[in-house]
Amino acid sequence: MFKTKLWKSLQSFFGVFKRLIITHRKSLLLLLIGVFFPLHVFGELAEDVWEKEGGFPWDVPILLAIHSTANPQLDIFASNLTKLGVFWGVFPVAVVVGLALLVRRQWRKLVYFLVTLGGSIIINRTAKILLHRVRPHLWPSPAPEFDYGFPSGHAMSSMTLVAALVILTWSSRWRWLVLTIGSLFVLAIAWTRLYLGVHYPSDIVAGWSASIAWAIGVSVLIKPNSTPKKRN
Repeated sequence: MFKTKLWKSLQSFFGVFKRLIITHRKSLLLLLIGVFFPLHVFGELAEDVWEKEGGFPWDVPILLAIHSTANPQLDIFASNLTKLGVFWGVFPVAVVVGLALLVRRQWRKLVYFLVTLGGSIIINRTAKILLHRVRPHLWPSPAPEFDYGFPSGHAMSSMTLVAALVILTWSSRWRWLVLTIGSLFVLAIAWTRLYLGVHYPSDIVAGWSASIAWAIGVSVLIKPNSTPKKRN
């Protein structure tokens, strides 16, 4: 009985998913390009600034100011907290939210949630591969990273999750709680990336901007909080 209900729910969801994606495929593609292109331009500009002028004037001073507070206890704390930015925090929360939307049969919200998270990953990975921006090497990091740094994946994943949740709860009484806790979470993850010396502040800001633009843009197209019209 449970398997039958689950299968029917999945069939219903995939039907809505297919319909919404086909209906908005051109607009979603244009939005994806519209978010990625400015991010790419900013990345190229950042690279030129670093080559000619040694970086944005705020990048290194902010990193050094944060690093001045370093101590062994904070090293351990930041190294563990930063894991919540992707696999140990964002991913499990996303799974729980997705399952909750599936159980409650809120198909449009679930489509929005999955498209927003999936698109954010595509934008981030594509930008990293194309731009090849190296990470800071101002001091030995307690938790070093070895791939490219622009834009910050942790900043994008945490901001995308929080932005999506804020949009999904905006018409409910939970919005201010989600906004408050989510903002603190996003700032905490950003702090860990800077404290650990694995990102420039501009990597963080770029990731945040792209995530917010993508989450809002997808919501305008898919309208996750719209009420389905009742059939007569």
